[in-house]
Amino acid sequence: MAIQFAQKPGLVVYLTAGDPTLEATRSVAIAAIDAGADVIELGVPFSDPLADGPIIQRASERALAHNTRLKDVLALAAEIRAARPSAGLVIFSYLNPILRYGLTRFADDAAASGADGVLITDMIVEEADAYLAEMERVKLAPIFLAAPTSPDDRLEAIATHSKGFIYAISRVGITGKQQSMTSDAAALVARIRRWTELPIAVGFGISNANHVAQVAEFADAAVIGSAIVELIERSTPETAPGAVARFIKGLRQPVTALAR
Repeated sequence: MAIQFAQKPGLVVYLTAGDPTLEATRSVAIAAIDAGADVIELGVPFSDPLADGPIIQRASERALAHNTRLKDVLALAAEIRAARPSAGLVIFSYLNPILRYGLTRFADDAAASGADGVLITDMIVEEADAYLAEMERVKLAPIFLAAPTSPDDRLEAIATHSKGFIYAISRVGITGKQQSMTSDAAALVARIRRWTELPIAVGFGISNANHVAQVAEFADAAVIGSAIVELIERSTPETAPGAVARFIKGLRQPVTALAR
């Protein structure tokens, strides 16, 4: 059930669903896929996104102001799946919206939407038995976050129970752009590889082509979130798809140059 990346590194693009509108998110997602994104993470807006920095917090506030709810995100996922059947598609959420929706109902509806997997930001693997059972029942890939501070026993459990790919956090803290990749990211990926052959995607702070080129040296994919969300924030709904597509195409340029 591993999610396939067509190139190395693969590109995982995070979008806050409903920012600024659901229609705009759909257009941006399709443009991102056409520009080379392997996986779209559809973020469910949440009123208390503790793991996110100010850029994604603002995006959640805008989406919630337009009454974007989990059911809307799942409907949007179905539209993206119908438009681009081969793209990777992950529902990205905090636990609270899923519990309010109902875990079993969520699993059924997420599978029906055509999603490949689910990442719950604040779900730790040690407390995930019911969630894992539901994901197995509907054949969705559970994706867990692994941090540089995670002890070996937790990393082993994450590797054992993850499907799709593993999301390695490049640094401790909240989401947001950074100037350079830390050595923590490469060390964490090396530790995770002791227990799994799943693809490993590195995220938190990746915001330019140099970061992507650095990730290519030790991981399978790069996750770009805040840089994309900020670009959408600075654009209009009409110009955002083109701006995001150009940005994504530019992320691979140094990697292409290195491969020659």
